[in-house]
Amino acid sequence: MKPNFSLRLRVFNLNYWGIPYLSKHRAARLTRLGDFLNLESFDLALLQEVWSEQDFQYLKQKLSPTYPAAHYFRSGIIGSGLCVFSKHPIQDTTQHVYTLNGYPYMIHHGDWFCGKAVGLLVLHLSGLVVNAYVTHLHAEYSRQKDIYLAHRVAQAWELAHFIHHTSKKADVVLLCGDLNMHPKDLGCRLLKEWTGLFDAYLEAQDFQGSEEGCTMVPGNCYVSQQDLKLFPCGIRIDYVLYKAVPGLCISCKTFRTTTGHDPHNGSPLSDHEALMATLCVRHSPPQQNPSPTPGPAERSPLVSVLREAWTELGQGMAQARWWAAFASYVIGVGLLLLALLCALAARDGAREVAVLLWTPNVGLVLGAGVIYLFHIQEAKGLCRAQAELQHVLGRAREAQDLGPELEAAPLLGLQEGNGVKDQ
Repeated sequence: MKPNFSLRLRVFNLNYWGIPYLSKHRAARLTRLGDFLNLESFDLALLQEVWSEQDFQYLKQKLSPTYPAAHYFRSGIIGSGLCVFSKHPIQDTTQHVYTLNGYPYMIHHGDWFCGKAVGLLVLHLSGLVVNAYVTHLHAEYSRQKDIYLAHRVAQAWELAHFIHHTSKKADVVLLCGDLNMHPKDLGCRLLKEWTGLFDAYLEAQDFQGSEEGCTMVPGNCYVSQQDLKLFPCGIRIDYVLYKAVPGLCISCKTFRTTTGHDPHNGSPLSDHEALMATLCVRHSPPQQNPSPTPGPAERSPLVSVLREAWTELGQGMAQARWWAAFASYVIGVGLLLLALLCALAARDGAREVAVLLWTPNVGLVLGAGVIYLFHIQEAKGLCRAQAELQHVLGRAREAQDLGPELEAAPLLGLQEGNGVKDQ
């Protein structure tokens, strides 16, 4: 690599809020989004909540002169809502659908039907391999009583694990998306600690945008003020995260957000604010006096967040097993009632009553059976994630106990490939 090597990467991220028939001014916002992307000519545009494939096809055609490469990630019943538009050729794509994604009987929330996922595209830029990830995690809905916390933590772990295993040959790693987590939430801390990704908002040399980088702000006319009751300044749940391998310096030169409206038009592009980052990658000469590998005391944040995640998954697993047990009791009672109704149907006097009660009782048994199967599957998914965390925690404890003997090797490969952050 040439000593004066330099690469600039301009990235755009937006949760588009494109629910057919429900999202306000969807068609008009889609048109303005296409105009804005063509005008700005980013290297990469990563979108979430493009639920209609027709919307994707419209953008693909409109953006083709500026972004000749595009990909739509399909999953679930409705779709993942994830898509990317690239100025550069896409070498490869793949995706991972999250094991847990809400409850099918929470129809008014709808996350289970979407097939939330993480999509990966591989680019070759100036001799570097760039892995760009786009994702959308389960929504929170209630800060005080978050029934989806365990699912979102499990998703964050799967996301971190997916990045860890698919980015081994990448020189630059980029993650964009709506994580539906505040910066200090458990899942967000777990993701950053395990992958070593840097937050573009926190690292930006020049920031312009909403207060504290919030991506849902009260000044946006599409945002429900009730959702921001506890956060008068807004919330930050959309992110641009990045890292590079050793030998490369990566920095965020500029980071911008919209502030409740389109920069070139008064109306917002979405209920979320758009993120625009300019990342610079350059050659990093070998350090003369490299800093020592972090010792056990410095690794404690990772161990702490792993323990916290393990505990949260355990609580979620206990809740799932409770619901499975409850459903099994309902099935047992329903089967007893069916047997009783069969006995009553044999008598002439009670036959009409037995036949009348037969249908709702069968529905009860079948419904309870579906709930039982779902929560058993949920418990197994949480148990698998917890077992993976348990293994990682065991390795971490070994590293701390052995101390200097293992300090020459990166803990679980975490530090491997994190690169150098340009200050």
